[in-house]
Amino acid sequence: MLGIDTNVLVRFLTRDEPGQYERARRIIRQGASDPDGIYINQLVLLETEWVLRSAYGLSKAEIVAAISALLDAHELVFEDEPAIEEALFSWKKSNADLADCLIGAKNRRAGCRATATFDAKAAKVPGFVSA
Repeated sequence: MLGIDTNVLVRFLTRDEPGQYERARRIIRQGASDPDGIYINQLVLLETEWVLRSAYGLSKAEIVAAISALLDAHELVFEDEPAIEEALFSWKKSNADLADCLIGAKNRRAGCRATATFDAKAAKVPGFVSA
């Protein structure tokens, strides 16, 4: 299994640097022939969301669509994919950050009854409580 970092994933999604896009595409395509696939950890996914939003100005809907397409790709393997799917579902319906939604999902999966927060937006997400 080969892991990729944020800049490889961003180049693949944005295609803004043709040479780097092509190399990123080749790496990800190789995952189709590797029985273990290409690994994307949650830090890379969160950093990618931040870069797409802050540096590229993508909307939440565009980022949700991009992450959803990645989740559907058979050659990609995600760290705790069920938590990512839950976080993405929560994020679509809230004003909270994706990172907060993922924190809540990970905590629920770990058996926490709730996640305490000072963040007013996150506190409105099911599974969070105001601290």
